[in-house]
Amino acid sequence: MCGRFVSTTSPMDLVELLGVTRWTALEELAPSWNVAPTDPVPAVLERVDKGTGEVVRQARVLRWGLVPSWSKDAAGAARMINARAETVHAKPAFRKAFANRRCVIPADGFYEWVAAPTVAGGKPYRQPYYLSPVSGGPLLMAGLYEFWRDRSVPDDDPAGWLATATVITTAASDAAGRVHDRMPLTISRTDVDAWLDPELTDPAGARHLLHTPAGDELAVRAVSTAVNSVRSNGPELLEPVPDPLGSADGAA
Repeated sequence: MCGRFVSTTSPMDLVELLGVTRWTALEELAPSWNVAPTDPVPAVLERVDKGTGEVVRQARVLRWGLVPSWSKDAAGAARMINARAETVHAKPAFRKAFANRRCVIPADGFYEWVAAPTVAGGKPYRQPYYLSPVSGGPLLMAGLYEFWRDRSVPDDDPAGWLATATVITTAASDAAGRVHDRMPLTISRTDVDAWLDPELTDPAGARHLLHTPAGDELAVRAVSTAVNSVRSNGPELLEPVPDPLGSADGAA
């Protein structure tokens, strides 16, 4: 799964990388080296402009943890941070968004954990690892987004709407597979246009884009257990530490 990731992408990065022409509130989103469930995340998507009828590629801030439009409340969002590529087209919580509301969530890299052996007298702990492209470029994680309305709020109050997202995962390979059996599924740059296209509503056509994860080789390194706390944040979280397992360093 993908339960934490790093996001330091700026609006200008997205303009250059993905051809974004409009963004909403992205300037207010601070870089994060420890994005956790229910945190705000940047996402790139395409929607039809109601005024012009044109499709606009935009970046906006979504809350991580998808809330289906039919949910009675938003309480289960933290359990919907990931959707499995193998079943995303069929699961009731995701299938409507998969057909109509796909997005890309850029990330510098992501974290996974391994149960570490205890030392004499020590307590068991989870050792975090950071996985990121060898080239230093961003991961374009395949995502879905959804809009949910809080019916306890008046219809004309914008505060009653919640925009949320989930990250699609797939079977891990290479370096990622040495740490965890799942990893974020990334969209190749050549497939981004098709993935974001709001006119592609055929689930079979969208599933065709969920192939082998795209992008560079992944490097994996052990990092400080400080990242285990969602209250920890800062670039120091990416500093390497000695690997207690001694087998996860290197590139895919």
